[in-house]
Amino acid sequence: MLRRHVIAALAGLAFAGPAFARCEDWTPQPKPQNASRDIVGQDLDTILERGYIDFAAYEEFPPWSYEEKGKPAGVDIEIGRLIAADLGVEPRFHLVPAGENLDADLRNNVWKGPVIGGRVSNVMLHVPYDSAYACRVEQVVFTGQYAAEQIAIAYREEAYPEDKPVPAYFRFDTVAVENDSISDFYLTSFAGGQLAQGVRRYPSYAAAMGALAEGETMAAMGPLAQLEAGVAPGIGIHQPPLAGFAVSRWTVGVAVHMRYRALGYAVDDAIRAGLEDGRIAAIFADHGLTHLAPER
Repeated sequence: MLRRHVIAALAGLAFAGPAFARCEDWTPQPKPQNASRDIVGQDLDTILERGYIDFAAYEEFPPWSYEEKGKPAGVDIEIGRLIAADLGVEPRFHLVPAGENLDADLRNNVWKGPVIGGRVSNVMLHVPYDSAYACRVEQVVFTGQYAAEQIAIAYREEAYPEDKPVPAYFRFDTVAVENDSISDFYLTSFAGGQLAQGVRRYPSYAAAMGALAEGETMAAMGPLAQLEAGVAPGIGIHQPPLAGFAVSRWTVGVAVHMRYRALGYAVDDAIRAGLEDGRIAAIFADHGLTHLAPER
């Protein structure tokens, strides 16, 4: 499922407002107390000495991260393996549920740990980057941008033999979305709600794409990678301009604890090398996905 709270957090920062230099309008907050109880083994030297690195990745989030035959799989998992290989250590993965919001995910998995059970990881994968948000979350270093995500529209080619569909078409045509996703919110609020009657909601993007393939709807709307993961013969995908969409494209990277900047530099170096030599693009190609270059 789409980590909808992640994109909602960034959408709140995307509307036009006064122009400031980076972090100029942010007043540093009091440092959190009792936030260092689980920091053993997080620095780069310790990771290299012990021979493994811990990654946190979202559970049930295909094609990015999920469990397959009892083992973690997906694009983000392969990114983690690439990082570990460049560091010369073993990768270990923890598939974690999404919290109430991105702040909670970072608190639970990067800089403090959950209230009950679990522990922080050295690196959290698939963390969206936004400059203003990075100013606010001072306990975390956002680095290692390895891809971009973008909202797209999948469609039955027989239903649109000439013009590819844009949101205005869904005033009359049917479109599948994941329930309560950012695409759902966008379409139901677009043009004063005129498109709401064409929206069909499904529990996941996989289900939405399945419905499209079965002819239950004429189109589906959501993040490009999740649409591509469910593509079937006779289904096309395009990325049209989306009027009024605050955040239709965003950059994805990693997060590490702010104490361990050396680790962040090493991880970023590994990702940069993977982007330059084509290994990251190859990971996406192996999963049948388009690699959108990140803003770095």
